[in-house]
Amino acid sequence: MEHTMVRDKQSAAGAALRIGLTVAAAVLLPQLFHAVGAISGTGTALGAALLPMHIPVLLAGLLYGPVVGVAAGVLSPLLSAAVSDMPTAALLPFMVLELGVYGLTSGFLSRTGLHGFTKLLLAQLAGRAARALAVLTAIYLLRNTRLEPAAAWQFVTAGLFGILIQWAVIPLLVKYIQDRRNQHA
Repeated sequence: MEHTMVRDKQSAAGAALRIGLTVAAAVLLPQLFHAVGAISGTGTALGAALLPMHIPVLLAGLLYGPVVGVAAGVLSPLLSAAVSDMPTAALLPFMVLELGVYGLTSGFLSRTGLHGFTKLLLAQLAGRAARALAVLTAIYLLRNTRLEPAAAWQFVTAGLFGILIQWAVIPLLVKYIQDRRNQHA
């Protein structure tokens, strides 16, 4: 019984560490993109196009499961907004939902035998669908007059280049990290 409690505490500490590191990466990476945007004169457009916050969250889910993935997905935009005002208050609820669904979905899919790219694609579709549904809900059910229905589609198209980068980078990173784990196991 005591051995199980120690293992549970170690597991909880490991999950907390993974969440913390993922949130830190998900907050710092967009800041790097915003700094480059400020220097280049593109402003925040670079971050909106390349979706740097999404990469650590998707990786967390795919590597560490749904608990770490959803926690990182929800906490990352909240902490980022608290320290940098990005995402803006108007976008924050949509980002929290989208990234939370990314982390949760990729985490559950990590436990399947699906190909790595398929897991990523399904998690992206689930997150983007949740965000689009939330935008449409805000418009039609909550009567948000600041949003238009086209905004649901704009969120998808604005980040297409970032999605392509995720397709190129995330499966390779997951494979590399899992191979390294297996070498040390």
